[in-house]
Amino acid sequence: MIAKSMKPFLAGSSVIRAMFEEGKKMAKVYGEENVYDFSVGNPGLHPPKEVHDAIEYINNEMDPHVVHGYMANAGYESTRKAVADNLNRRFGKGKEIYSWEHIIMTVGAGSAINDIMKTVFDPGDKQIVFAPYFVEYANWARNYLADTIVVPPNEANGFEPDPEALKAALTPEVKLVIINNPNNPTGAIYSAETIKRIAEVLKEAEKEYGHTIYILSDEPYRELVYVDKEVPFIPDYYDDTIMAYSWSKSLSLPGERIGYVAVPSKAEGADEFVQAAIVANRVCGDTNAPGIMQLVVERCMDARVDIPYYEKNAKDLYDIVTKAGFTAVVPQGAFYLWIKSPVEDEKEFVQAAKDERILIVPGSAFACPGYVRASFCIANETIQRSEESFAKLGKKYFG
Repeated sequence: MIAKSMKPFLAGSSVIRAMFEEGKKMAKVYGEENVYDFSVGNPGLHPPKEVHDAIEYINNEMDPHVVHGYMANAGYESTRKAVADNLNRRFGKGKEIYSWEHIIMTVGAGSAINDIMKTVFDPGDKQIVFAPYFVEYANWARNYLADTIVVPPNEANGFEPDPEALKAALTPEVKLVIINNPNNPTGAIYSAETIKRIAEVLKEAEKEYGHTIYILSDEPYRELVYVDKEVPFIPDYYDDTIMAYSWSKSLSLPGERIGYVAVPSKAEGADEFVQAAIVANRVCGDTNAPGIMQLVVERCMDARVDIPYYEKNAKDLYDIVTKAGFTAVVPQGAFYLWIKSPVEDEKEFVQAAKDERILIVPGSAFACPGYVRASFCIANETIQRSEESFAKLGKKYFG
């Protein structure tokens, strides 16, 4: 018999993963080349050469006891220093924003977010997310008996968060606000002006409520940008910003589960927060991030996948989808195309697409019905082959 507390998780089981599994079944029936799986954000590009070189060096030149043994729960000191130095160089403007002691290596961004939530939440606390949002945010908060307040999607402003809607949603129980920029699933990059206004709203709320409200900045897509638009560095606008990062996308390493928590020195109670998050990393069951992958990313801080490849994928898929008659949001970052459903029930549209061997994810999985998400981090050849199926799908709705 399973725990009653698991029932809500089963009810909200990931639609994204379900579509991914469905794609594997369909590939056996129709042939992999005839199924156009845009469901899951599984990077199609190989890791850059720097990753392979780092692995070779570590395997051949380093002491295996060091490589494969225990280290401090927060990770190798050398890796944490490399992360802090990289962040300070890129965003510090000549100042030290992060001390290496305030970096915690984690088992991907998911672990980083759970460490932050474990550190912040007491039962009955709340977090705020902006729809559309990554569904696991609410599931993870439930682990710590915290509730999720969803701010409705701001479709009129390109799905950027609405600071006034945030203000209306705030209550004294809110301890955390999650910002994912560039955004999954819309591909939108939130502007500096939006971040500034959110920061102003939260600073006022901190004064009114008498306690800290942290921004959790979830940044696995920070480097994946396709337009002439800068991704704002949120600690520039709001001191109490805790970053969760993953190399899953920038280095195509989703299966290796490597990321970090970064706490700026100017955050409220930074030292205590870090110590609590280190303990959270342990008591959540991770103990420490994978040792060999810490040593790999330490040597690949400035390496990137072929971002122009994703940029071409974004343009090609957008052109194919809009040529078929559909409306979509131009992707600014991340690697998803956000498509407006031609019918009110987007799940009906998802099924119609499936009939054409196109796998996409309903927007209701991101608290935003009426849209669907298509991941374009796949082979460009797959995108090109999907054109005929999208054209047939368009004819069903537009003649």
